[in-house]
Amino acid sequence: MNTSNQINIVDEIKSRCNIVDVIGRVVQLKKAGSNYKGVCPFHNEKTPSFVVSEQKQIFTCFGCGASGDVIGFVKRYYNLDFRGAVEQLAGEYGISLEGAFKSSKDKEEFYEINRQAARFYYRAMREKANPGYTYMKNRGISEETLNKFGIGYAEDKWSGLYDFLKGKGINEEKMLGLGLISGSKGRYYDKFRGRVIFPILNTGGKVIGFGGRLIGDGEPKYLNSQESIVFQKKNNLYGLNLTRKDVTDQDCIVLVEGYMDVVSLYQAGIRNVSASLGTALTENQARLIKRYTKNVILSYDADQAGQNAAFRGLDVLYRTDCRPKVLKVTEGKDPDDFIKKMGKQAFEQLIRDAQPYGDFKIGVLKSRYDLDDDQQRIDFLRESISVLQSMKPVEADLYIKKLASETGISENAIRIEYSGNNSQEKNNRPSLGKSGSGKDVRLEMPTVEQDLIKLMLLDDRFTEIPEDLRMDVFKSTHGQSIYESILSMGQNTRPLDRNRLRDMLDEEANGWLEKIDEKLIPDGREDEIFKDCLGRIRKDLLKQQEEEIIAKLSMADEEENRREIIELTEKLIEIQKSIKE
Repeated sequence: MNTSNQINIVDEIKSRCNIVDVIGRVVQLKKAGSNYKGVCPFHNEKTPSFVVSEQKQIFTCFGCGASGDVIGFVKRYYNLDFRGAVEQLAGEYGISLEGAFKSSKDKEEFYEINRQAARFYYRAMREKANPGYTYMKNRGISEETLNKFGIGYAEDKWSGLYDFLKGKGINEEKMLGLGLISGSKGRYYDKFRGRVIFPILNTGGKVIGFGGRLIGDGEPKYLNSQESIVFQKKNNLYGLNLTRKDVTDQDCIVLVEGYMDVVSLYQAGIRNVSASLGTALTENQARLIKRYTKNVILSYDADQAGQNAAFRGLDVLYRTDCRPKVLKVTEGKDPDDFIKKMGKQAFEQLIRDAQPYGDFKIGVLKSRYDLDDDQQRIDFLRESISVLQSMKPVEADLYIKKLASETGISENAIRIEYSGNNSQEKNNRPSLGKSGSGKDVRLEMPTVEQDLIKLMLLDDRFTEIPEDLRMDVFKSTHGQSIYESILSMGQNTRPLDRNRLRDMLDEEANGWLEKIDEKLIPDGREDEIFKDCLGRIRKDLLKQQEEEIIAKLSMADEEENRREIIELTEKLIEIQKSIKE
């Protein structure tokens, strides 16, 4: 569920749906002062005790106690859950629900469809002779490696996968949503045809998409699944589901461009490897890498496009506080070719020789200028200073000395040039986790939920929430998700395996986990803070009850609801006393 979109849509529904109109369709309402009255639809009564306030946009029944807003009424009257009520009202009032709901149930269904598709492709590769198997064997890929990565084959037929999934009762809308098929004029056909299929799995082991390599001539050579409810390229890396333990063990990751690069390097014994998914490296991918290591070796193709990709990737990794280097392939045009020609040891030497961020970027700039020419030397220096301005001050100081030595221009002059523009550059640099406006895009979880999760990360006894509060503690989507994931890891598991926990969560929830991990809990005060959190939750619940009672009292008729007014007033006094205590 996309929390921010859902909040916006609920607000829009409440602003556009007049509760009197909605309830008036099913309950005969009559004007009574500033409110409307009718016979309660939720219990049998002869004298109307059901009151609707147009001003407050709420309803209440002084007979059975039912109360709520317009969404609450639709839920109760039509026996719907929250989502069903929102969908019904949005449909009636023409409000778009795009991006509002992405429930775990929806995702699990899509994961299962992808899993079925992966099994279909897997069997097609192995059940009979086919061009895909021949192609991979000719590329030197062993049976063991094919099985390890679940590599399959899409036959050159129009509807093989479509017919298979249709036979399992899966409808076209879901297949289209996952990009498994295409449609035209009421006819459907497979998206992947005549291709070697590389299933893409997230770090939790779920199939989220596919990459297809064309056998023979044609375009596009590589075809990826479209973005879907379970697949966003910017949030995932190919192969990391298999290699993340090796990455952690070696405290280093080799990042390549293509599926075949990952498969070939892995087979050759370079196991700490992964690949971006046909796009420039994103900050989300960099944060995903940082879960396992800060040391990143970029191994892109040796051509100009590969060099440009490395240039961009370095900036993204550096901004995410990783320690990136660039590996230069000296033989062949890509890592796949190199390791087949030169072997594992030669590739490991390339890793050891990889250039740090500053050396690579300034080296690339240096190759574009003739430093014997004064004007070109000045142009090179000015461009290099823009690189320095993206560095931390200590690193920048080191490269200022190097530049002075290489160009014959004094350190002092370079420092003046560097300092003149550096302040403005830093001020303009965006912060991680913030939108372009500078607003923190992750501030949607109450502080009390963050504090409780932090305590649960420290000690499993804090997962024991009193029964009377259990349903009211985690109201935010991501708070609930993190809480349930922590519970699923079981008792006596501290310190928690953070990588395992992160693998259970989506990108937004992981952003929250990172934020919560940074919180500090003073030693010895854990129990005190836990008690305070539960107290805050109880107080919030009491205040909510107080507001509901006050709203009911404001809608009560002094003559008709005298008994109810007395009862509500007594209850209100008790609640207000509890709040003070």
